[in-house]
Amino acid sequence: MIATLASLRARLLGILGRFSMYRLVMLALAALTVIALVLSLLGLVVPSPLELIVTAAVLGAACVGVNALVQRVLRMPRRYESSLITAFILLFVLRPTLVPVELAWIALAGAVAVVSKYAIAWRGRHILNPAAVGATALTVSGLGASAWWVGSPVLAGPVLLLGLAVLLRTERLRIVTVFFVVAVGVSVFRLAVQAQAAGVSIDAGQALSFAVLSSPFLFLGAFMLSEPLTLPPRRWQQLTVAAVVGVLSGWPISVGWFTLGQERALLIGNLLAFVWAAHHTVRLRLRDASMLTPTVRQLTFESRRPVRFAAGQYVELEVPHSRPDARGTRREFSIVSAPSDAPLMRIAYRVKEGAVESSYKRALAVAAPGTDYAATGVWGDFVLPRDPGAPLLLVAAGIGVTPFVSQLRESAARGEDRDVVLVYVAATAAELAFRDDLAATGAEVVVFTRDDPSPLPARWRWARGVRLDAAGLHDVVPDLDERHAYISGPPALIAELAPALEKARSLTTDAFAGY
Repeated sequence: MIATLASLRARLLGILGRFSMYRLVMLALAALTVIALVLSLLGLVVPSPLELIVTAAVLGAACVGVNALVQRVLRMPRRYESSLITAFILLFVLRPTLVPVELAWIALAGAVAVVSKYAIAWRGRHILNPAAVGATALTVSGLGASAWWVGSPVLAGPVLLLGLAVLLRTERLRIVTVFFVVAVGVSVFRLAVQAQAAGVSIDAGQALSFAVLSSPFLFLGAFMLSEPLTLPPRRWQQLTVAAVVGVLSGWPISVGWFTLGQERALLIGNLLAFVWAAHHTVRLRLRDASMLTPTVRQLTFESRRPVRFAAGQYVELEVPHSRPDARGTRREFSIVSAPSDAPLMRIAYRVKEGAVESSYKRALAVAAPGTDYAATGVWGDFVLPRDPGAPLLLVAAGIGVTPFVSQLRESAARGEDRDVVLVYVAATAAELAFRDDLAATGAEVVVFTRDDPSPLPARWRWARGVRLDAAGLHDVVPDLDERHAYISGPPALIAELAPALEKARSLTTDAFAGY
């Protein structure tokens, strides 16, 4: 069962990975808007078709226009996807209208939301969810109020399906599930308490149905709480934020003439996340760039202060450049260096000779030593067990070896004697990167390459003639069922090895679909 789910997840990630996170969220929200328009034509949602169209146009113009103006003033590269996402979210949070003055206030909310990304920021990372800021500004000022009309039974299905696609791509499904369960549970409990206080009876089934289908919890979780830049780095911290936002959303607390429910609850969660994430945002200066193999390029950075991270985590690197393509100016890289290497930090990525690279990779290719970049955050829970005595199987394909280099180097630096078998898959022997780093850790390494990789370091062996599939993996690691398995690589590899990995004591995956 574990392997089947891992295989399905890997295949879905392979499809969704063709889109950048921001592009996928934008397309999902655009699809939801079209669905809402169709439902409006059928009279199944509150806003009329004309109200939806006009309000969407006003929000789009305000958000995109203000965003372009700010980027021009700050001399930043043009990016429109983020501002469109903010406009789409506000369309479902605020009340669509045709009244000119109300449209003016809605446009103002959009403008405030966009400006907040630049004004309420820390080292290149915005602190608060922009749409939540815009909606809160409208409510607190008394110029309008959020409506959350997206909380409708007829929209629950589309929100769920489109939200699942986003959550699988961003790997936030577990976080949002916790939020949703807490919010629904607290909401039902609140209704029961209020009904008892009023001396009336309440049907538990109806209360649960209302909380699930007629509340904005699905939308809030999938499209707002899940935003990576406003989440803390570790899973337990993310779960804590999700629970806090869930409690405040399920039982809004009154503060004067407004409550701490919904968007205000999210802002409180954002602030809590910032407390944990602030010290992970740093400026990195490029120190050196080198080719490790014909297709693997390594970048070495130096930070003015140590970057706090756990071995196996990844960093998001902002590389501003002119005319960025649809994938934008941010990418995530597994950290190659060990935490003990601070203040140095190494990352690596794959390049394809003769291929048409993204604008991001082209910008990195010409980066000169001494250039400063913003690392907007560190995230991830692809970390080894705390118990150094737990036997491990690490499976890496190509550039997927990078988190394992960090983990094994850090274990060696701490003097841990871990029982580790690393299965290292590469197209050819020439593509085996980080040989010296891995050899120095003393880990047992099984190499899968088409050609003979000899000579190999001590404790390394070539899986000559063994096919890399479930049976082949079990052949080279016969005690697989006694080990905790970690696999890092393309979704297709994870799907191929899933039947064998089902036998492991546990399975942790780090799938990626390229960039």
